[in-house]
Amino acid sequence: MRSLTSLAPAVLSSALALLPLCYQPCPSAAETTDGATSFTHDIRPILAANCFACHGPDDAAREADLRLDLRESALAQGVIVPGQAGASPLVERITSSDPNLVMPPPDSGHRLSPVQQRTLQTWVEQGAEYAAHWSFSPPMRPALPAVRSADWPVNGIDCFILARLEQAGLATSEQADPYALVRRVYLDLTGLPPTPELADEFASSPTLPAYERIVDELLASPHFGEHWARVWLDLARYADTKGYEKDFPRDIWPYRDWVIRAINADMPYDQFTIEQLAGDLLPQSTADQQIATAFHRNTMNNDEGGTDDEEFRVAAVKDRVDTTMQVWMGLTAGCAKCHAHKFDPISQEEYYQLFAIFNQTADADRFDDAPVIRLETIEQQQQLKELRRQLADLGKKTSATRPTALAAPGGSSPAAEATERRPAENAAESALKKSLEELEGRVAKLPIMRQLDVAQQRTTHIHLRGNFLDPGAEVQPEAPSAFGRLGDAAPHDRLALARWIMANDNPLTARVAANRMWARLFGVGLVETEGDFGLQGAPPSHQLLLDWLAIEFRDADEWSLKKLCKTIVMSSTYRQSSTCTAEQRAVDGRNRLLGRGPRFRLPAETVRDQALAAAGLLSRTMFGPPVMPPQPPGVWKSIYNSRKWETSEGPDRYRRALYTYWKRTSPYPPMVIFDAESREVCAIRRLPTNTPLQALVLMNDPAYLEAAAALAKRMAIEGGATDSSRLTRGFRLLLVRPPADDEVRRLEQVRSAAAAKFAAHPEDALQLLRQCRADAEVPPDLQPHEFASYVVAASVLLNLDEAITLN
Repeated sequence: MRSLTSLAPAVLSSALALLPLCYQPCPSAAETTDGATSFTHDIRPILAANCFACHGPDDAAREADLRLDLRESALAQGVIVPGQAGASPLVERITSSDPNLVMPPPDSGHRLSPVQQRTLQTWVEQGAEYAAHWSFSPPMRPALPAVRSADWPVNGIDCFILARLEQAGLATSEQADPYALVRRVYLDLTGLPPTPELADEFASSPTLPAYERIVDELLASPHFGEHWARVWLDLARYADTKGYEKDFPRDIWPYRDWVIRAINADMPYDQFTIEQLAGDLLPQSTADQQIATAFHRNTMNNDEGGTDDEEFRVAAVKDRVDTTMQVWMGLTAGCAKCHAHKFDPISQEEYYQLFAIFNQTADADRFDDAPVIRLETIEQQQQLKELRRQLADLGKKTSATRPTALAAPGGSSPAAEATERRPAENAAESALKKSLEELEGRVAKLPIMRQLDVAQQRTTHIHLRGNFLDPGAEVQPEAPSAFGRLGDAAPHDRLALARWIMANDNPLTARVAANRMWARLFGVGLVETEGDFGLQGAPPSHQLLLDWLAIEFRDADEWSLKKLCKTIVMSSTYRQSSTCTAEQRAVDGRNRLLGRGPRFRLPAETVRDQALAAAGLLSRTMFGPPVMPPQPPGVWKSIYNSRKWETSEGPDRYRRALYTYWKRTSPYPPMVIFDAESREVCAIRRLPTNTPLQALVLMNDPAYLEAAAALAKRMAIEGGATDSSRLTRGFRLLLVRPPADDEVRRLEQVRSAAAAKFAAHPEDALQLLRQCRADAEVPPDLQPHEFASYVVAASVLLNLDEAITLN
């Protein structure tokens, strides 16, 4: 993947009693102006990384009965003497050169740098004040900061960003080029590019009202739900197979369709949450609400013979605890399976209290995935009704003919003549039953959550060292005390937990969701560790902005994801050019201060969908069973294959990547190479890589070869009569903006060189066209070698950095 110019020639109020006093917004280091050392941003990260493993929340691992995560403990043991660094054993130990005294001890593998030592000394001299971890206190709406460039902010986002930039002596960037901006917002909101014609219309009058109209149209597009469902399906560990060794198929796609519809309908995030965690427990729950509970039936099932069903049922329940806490609250609760969390306020007992909430569902790692709900399409309902009618009619007809058989001369006893049937009737019945059986097999049977009856409910114990075969004390369902209990109302079930998660005084839920939306639009969250808002997580780059966004999302927007999305993309911050100046690169190379627009590689699904859309191949059919686009032969070769990869033909071959059949042990290779997840477990964020395999996919994968050929055909048909006009058309269909003259010249050189080679070796041209399924698609005014050269030029375009980058 190269640039064209190099080519060719991130709950309750009772909980607060357990946290240090009242909440005050904890500014980031850059937001602190009084010179005071911040416990949250300067001190706790040092202690958490180097001290809390031995002197933190875990009773079993604690050394010398010393807790440094609590000020009372540190002061009570005299380890810290506020205001007197020289009299504080903490300072003496961290600065000692004696290997028998120095902390952390040498064999721990940790060592404090001189800067960290001085930071701790300064903190002790300043009084050694502690503060609640920033994310464990409920957010409060901060006042918008004053800024000098008052004409730049469009909304609150811009005020917070600009204030930090002005503080750092940096300027904002100018608004992105209209073509870059319209392409950016299209790909961000729908995962599909705009047409050149639409981009031209916006570029002719790139006003804020015109931009807002585009944003509103994209938010209303059905493709918005498809694009953003992909983000949620990573969290839901959605896949079309069960996982583990056999990795057998399951009917889970109706859940995927529910997510798309919910997002398109802008279902409020609290309802979106409650229905997925506990839709079956709602009064008079609907079929849709039961479908939503498949969120937690995406856990893996092990169908291998000889395995212990209880072992893997327990594994699924633990996965549900871990996933719920990480997706909605940004906490790594799973660290407390075997012992108290080393850093965050979740004890092992509290982990299994959460486990007890999820431990009362009817699923039990069964081969049939029970409990399930049958979901017949309208067409299937009609077909089933007709087949059953035909069977009933055949039965009536057979009964009507039996008296004749009884009256026949030489007939046997009445009981036996009553059981005889004509061969044709038997054959007809067998055929109808076979058709009915086959059709029943195609009816989706979606795994759902269903609560056990009270009399059947399980007793939950702590699993000593995480081993379900070694039970400890019995526990009751409850939430971690540091974040508020579920209350006195019974029962303490999944519905109670879901409402606790979405309660206004839960400090984490709104922050985590707002940060996730921000991360998908800027490439990185305000909290970079999206799945860890705890003590080991990265501090927010702009905490006050994150709190403002969280309150806007929860209160002003009433949990509307679309409104939150609009707030972000309408901001001047989002609309900035992504061009990086030398000064910005030196002062803020990673753009954490956000003095320029976002620039990052497109997700795997968008890379593919964009190529198909530009080529005119993309099928925009929505919903339904997964499809199987081309993949290399032999990828699915295993002894347990109960289903073969049957490459889809017709429009299904070109469906959006969202609908691709996803096998956990062998996920679709072209998307995995672009960092898509296997979805065996919850994936909070994708970590981008850059490997040569990605360029090989874009050059050689059947989907991209076919896209190149179809794009070449569009060049020839829609691009006019000249080489430059055709190449310009292809460039714009993919990259949207008009190319510069030298870019067209370079493409002409590429195409011309390819044409000359193919003219000399016509069989090579025909072989390329056959690989592209385009040997019968040669435009009438081009020779095969000429058309093949346009395919090469189109492939070059698909391989450009700009093509696979949001900028």
